[in-house]
Order: sequence, then structure tokens, then C-alpha cells
Amino acid sequence: MVQKIKIDPVTRIEGHLAIEVEVDGGKVTNAWSKGTMFRGFEELLKGRDPRDASYVTDRVCGVCSGSHQWASALCLDDAFDADVPDGGRLVRNLILGAQWLHDHPLHFYHLSALDYIDVMAVAKYKGNDAGLNAVKDKILKLVKAQDTAPLTPRYEPDEFSVDDPELVTMAVAHYLKALEMQAKAKKMGALLGGKMPHSASIVVGGVTMYPEMQYLDQYRSLLTEQTAFIENVYVPDVVTFGTGPLFPLAKAGIGAAAGHYLSFGGFQNSGDKKDLLYPAGVVIDSDLKNIKAVDTDLIKEYVKHAWYDDNKGLHPSQGETAVNPDKKDAYSFIKSPRYEGRAMEVGPLARMLVAQPDAFMKLVVDYGVKPGAVARHAARAVETLALTQQILKWLDELTVLVASGKCEIHATATWEGPESGTGVGLTEAPRGALGHWIKIKDKKIENYQLVVPSTWNLSPRDDSGVLGPVEQALIGAPVPDVENPINLVRIVRSFDPCISCAVHVIEPNSNRILKFKIG
Repeated sequence: MVQKIKIDPVTRIEGHLAIEVEVDGGKVTNAWSKGTMFRGFEELLKGRDPRDASYVTDRVCGVCSGSHQWASALCLDDAFDADVPDGGRLVRNLILGAQWLHDHPLHFYHLSALDYIDVMAVAKYKGNDAGLNAVKDKILKLVKAQDTAPLTPRYEPDEFSVDDPELVTMAVAHYLKALEMQAKAKKMGALLGGKMPHSASIVVGGVTMYPEMQYLDQYRSLLTEQTAFIENVYVPDVVTFGTGPLFPLAKAGIGAAAGHYLSFGGFQNSGDKKDLLYPAGVVIDSDLKNIKAVDTDLIKEYVKHAWYDDNKGLHPSQGETAVNPDKKDAYSFIKSPRYEGRAMEVGPLARMLVAQPDAFMKLVVDYGVKPGAVARHAARAVETLALTQQILKWLDELTVLVASGKCEIHATATWEGPESGTGVGLTEAPRGALGHWIKIKDKKIENYQLVVPSTWNLSPRDDSGVLGPVEQALIGAPVPDVENPINLVRIVRSFDPCISCAVHVIEPNSNRILKFKIG
């Protein structure tokens, strides 16, 4: 018997998302990913001075705001033919690097971990660790006061939920520590970006804030703390859970999509624009021995099942944002980007499968971890650790440059920009491949389009009926109890959805099938 489940909204993500599935025989047989807000930032930009774009798009989202400012600046660099000096490149890397150090641990501890642990197991902790006992006492007092948010509400524990008191109490303690580290990572970005979120520093041609030595010293001190936390807490936690209690999920590859992965590449290491920390590349049909070069001409966005006026599929440089909320057969405000007709997964797992660093591939090979929900968490942890090591190198390089008195941060000669032109900015946000496209006419923005990571991952079916990556990942997911569909949110949240990047005005109509109070 086919049963339908609708989770609306999916919580502990950024933005408004509904997931609907059909379950038959205890497994998902069909799925729909529904972005229920309208994306409108492209329309806000039309007619504006192109230099406004980096500031306007930075407001698309407060979680990964710097990523849009960066992509927009890269887009304008291309259109303005601006050659960013080394000082500007390094400051950009440090601002965005700090943002990544904030974002990845936040996703693991504060957005996803509660899907895998039975928080109430802390009541059974009997160890002698003073810190863990303090956590236990705090949680018990919150339970007594009936004030356990944000740890609840949540789904009921299931067979994959960790209920070992020692492990759970440690995880909750690290959850609290990660909150402190979040704040410090934001401070790192603010030292060079002016403020966080919504940095004021990254503009076409480079940055506006000169990296005074006192700020670099403060950044270095905070980076030391972040590195220690990531090395000694975050990465070990991910490995402990992924190769321990969550290993059945990892080995089974629960939550895998179709095996197509895309990385635009990100974090320019030198003056060579192809010298990237995370390389660009495409994986087709899980063929890791044949990484293909990215050809952006192969990207098209389809809208058959999205609330926009129909077209035959447009390249983002020609994209349209014509809203049609009454459109028949549409069910999402998210478009359907495709690469040569394929639905591509983007994000940490895609980056790691394209780059294939030894640390990640060893984890995959030694433990037999298959692509899926748990592998996405592992990929985030591995790349975060690698990023801390590279940030230190960039910081050292910038410190030497500032000490020399020859640190240039902006290509001022190209500030005025062209009368007309086009540009594209491709980079990697924490959640995956991010692209901005601009067309300039009479020194004004004639058209501006964003294709963001969650547009790729959370997209609905396209014109050919190809499901989006999250829809694909949900197919086959075990749902033994339709009243407690915890595996669905585990899979969805493993992609770290950011619907605010994709859509922006609430669509009030819904057709609820099953109703859940969830966390």
C-alpha cells in the first residue's frame, strides 16, 4: 500500500522547504522537493549600477553571505576586466575561509547531529568528567523546566540513533563548544570584512579594507583556536560517528543520488586563476577515474515544474525570472539546472570526489563508506581540516606582503567599468558550485542571474522528468514507520539546504497530507 508523507517545513535548514514522498513496503518510491519561496534578487538588480551587485547579492543569505559577494565580485572582475592584485586575492580568501570554518561545523553540530542522537541519553551518564556532568545537569534542568529548545522538538529515536550515554553527552558538550567557535569564526571574517554576516569589503577589483598587521595578528590567534577545535573535536566526532554507530548507514550509502557531481573550483592560490585549492571538475556516472573539465556552455536551467513562465531551457547568461504561481504541474520556486541534461550533486562530497585527496579517499576505501548522507558529513570534515592548513599559508603570505609595504588590495584603474559587457563568476560556496552571470548595457545591469548550490541540489524534475539530486537521494530510503520518517530529514539535511539562496517570498498555499511537529 502506497502511503504519502509531506514534511512542511523541513526545519534546521536555511529557508522554507517542503518534502513529499510516497512510501511502499517501508521504502521511498517517489519524491518531490518543493521550494516554497520566490527567488527575486535577480529582478532587484536590473537597472542598477553593476558595482551594486556584490552588496545586493550578499544579502541573499545571512549564512553564506560572503559567498555571494565573492561570486558577484568575480563576475564583475570578469565583466570589468579587473586583475585583482595578490593582496586583494589573499584578503578575499581569508574572509571566505573564515566563513567556511563557521559554516561546516555549524552544519554538523547544530543542524544535523540531533537527527542521529537520543539527547535524553545524557540522563544516564555516570562518568566522572566534570565538564560532561555539567552538561548532564544543564540538560536535566532544562527538561524539568520544559525548556529544551533548540534540542527539541525532534523525531523519535530509531535503530540508527545513538543512545550511548557517554557518546551522547560528549556530543552535546561539543554542540555547545561549537556555538562558541561559530562566534569566533565570524569574528575572523569581520576583522577583514568589516562585519559578518554581510561583509562590506569584497568589491569588483579586490577589497576595500587594508589588512593592518594588528588585524592579521588577531586573525592568527583565532585561527589557532579554530584549527585545534577542528583537529581535536570536529573531525574526530565525524569519524567516530561515521565509522561507529552510523556505519550501517555509511556502508549502505543511504541517501546517495545518481552519481553525477560538479565542482566549479574555488579559492585561488596564486595569480594563476586555474591554481585553485578545490579544483574544478565533473564526475559522470560515479566514474572517478575520468574527471572531466567543466564546460559551462553545457548548463541549462529548466522550469517545467517550477513556478515560472515556460521556456525550452536557457543558459544562465540568458536566464529569465518570470514568476507564474498558478502554473499547472509546477510544484517549486526552485528552477532545475542541468549539466548536459544531468542533475548534478554539488557540495563537499562533489568537491572531494573531484579532488580525491588522500585523507578522504583513504577513509572511503578503508571503511567502505559509500556516497550518501554520512559521506557528505565526512567530506565536510576532511575539507575543513585541509582548509585550516591552507588558510595559515595564505595568512603567512599576506603577512609578508603587508610587512614589505607593497600590499595592493584593489585594481582601482578598472573601477568605472565598461559601457557594456558580460561576465561570469564561478566559485565554490560551502554548499557547492555557485555561479553568477551579468549582462551590462549603458553602464547598467540589463540582466543578472544566480545559479546557487541549493538550486542544483534541491531542484524539482526537469522538462525530461529527471529528478533533482535530493529527490533521487530519497528514492529507496528506508521508512519503517511513516509516523516517524527520520531518515528523510537525515538525507535532506545532509545536503545542507539553503533555500533562501534559491527563493525569497513565501507561497502560502499548501496541501498537507501528513502533519509533523519536528525539529
